[in-house]
Amino acid sequence: MTMPKKFDPEMRERALRMLAEAMPSHVNKTAAVRHVADLLGMSPETLRTWARRVEVDEGRAAGTPTDVLEENRRLKREVAELRKANEVLKAASVFFAKELDRPSTR
Repeated sequence: MTMPKKFDPEMRERALRMLAEAMPSHVNKTAAVRHVADLLGMSPETLRTWARRVEVDEGRAAGTPTDVLEENRRLKREVAELRKANEVLKAASVFFAKELDRPSTR
């Protein structure tokens, strides 16, 4: 299996602009996506996914907008970090509680 190509944001914008311009001259969106993807040497699925993401972000299609997805990812990372910190604090509190319970040798 080959690694997918990474496209820069300028290429994405160009491809989406070309797709919007090609739509009226094709019988359906799939034909326009295939045509533009072939012209740019990319997978039609890549272009279709980008177009779908734009539709969702603009509210023209159902789905979760990109900004909400990014915020969810950020919050999940933060929750994971906080859980780790909480575990460390619990372990430290157990350690220090044992130290306090131990009779003093002085």
